[in-house]
Amino acid sequence: MQTRPLFLVAVLGVAACVQAVSMPDAGEGAAIYAENCAQCHGASGKGDGPWAAAMTPPPADLTQLSEDGTFPRRHVLSVIDGYDRTGLPGQDMPEFGLLLEGETVPVDVGDGVLTPTPRPLAALMAYLESIQEG
Repeated sequence: MQTRPLFLVAVLGVAACVQAVSMPDAGEGAAIYAENCAQCHGASGKGDGPWAAAMTPPPADLTQLSEDGTFPRRHVLSVIDGYDRTGLPGQDMPEFGLLLEGETVPVDVGDGVLTPTPRPLAALMAYLESIQEG
């Protein structure tokens, strides 16, 4: 019968198209950071970029975001995409929500629930988490 081989080919074709979605690593986020953030926050993330001197208030030191050893993933994602900037000094940081679109990856933002997050945004968060000093 011809049906069985055609079915097998179709199943294998679908399986080949499905890719495992994985959390991006810090290296992927480093490139996004260099392109979008380093001008203000500096190459090392300490708030000392070439544009920082002209900014009031100065850009945040992104190496000091963790509190008690916990990186605030939800807050960081909300600030980057422009969703929530409550309590932040100044409003000079541009919103990157529209720039950070694309395929989504599941991200645990700290509550154990995997939230679909655009891959570039998740990559940038992974990079920021990797540069924490505190």
